[in-house]
Amino acid sequence: MLKSCYRTLFEAGTDEAGRGCLAGPVTAAAIILPEKFSNSVLNDSKQLSEAKRDSLRPILESKALSFGVCHVFEEEIDQMNILNASILAMHRALDQLQKQPSFIIVDGNRFKPYADIEHCCIIKGDGKYLSIAAASVLAKTHRDAYMAKIHEEFPMYNWKKNKGYPTKEHREAIKKYGLTKYHRKSFKQLPNQLTLDI
Repeated sequence: MLKSCYRTLFEAGTDEAGRGCLAGPVTAAAIILPEKFSNSVLNDSKQLSEAKRDSLRPILESKALSFGVCHVFEEEIDQMNILNASILAMHRALDQLQKQPSFIIVDGNRFKPYADIEHCCIIKGDGKYLSIAAASVLAKTHRDAYMAKIHEEFPMYNWKKNKGYPTKEHREAIKKYGLTKYHRKSFKQLPNQLTLDI
């Protein structure tokens, strides 16, 4: 059973999606839920079907006191590395909140201070706290929608299905067609990286 943390009323949960992908952005969401919010379906986005995530997105966006979603794209990921890009995405999502949170709970174990607001990192927090789970669903659904959109431009990589993750199908397409503008050039795209012309 997920629970509320609520050290303060305006507590934001934040999480990211797409950190381990070969292509596309890393996407983060931040959300402030009402104090008495509950939902029997909401869980870590990885534990939910695509249909359940998609059905939750409009509920979360309509019920939230405030939320923000941000993509950090390939060029910035390559410039600063994926950890820093993930934290930047969370900061930019927090920037979008119409209400400034008085406390931030973060999925994982790494974060950088944001606007002098106290924060707490929680390992596997998306399976423990409602606001982090909600952020994980928003980050995942917004990123999946973006990957489905760019799939239309490069259908041979099947991003609509694999979302840019390093599946065998995705890597076979990279071998055959090379890299696109959406691929992260700093990532090891293939096991035999030295033979790939990037």
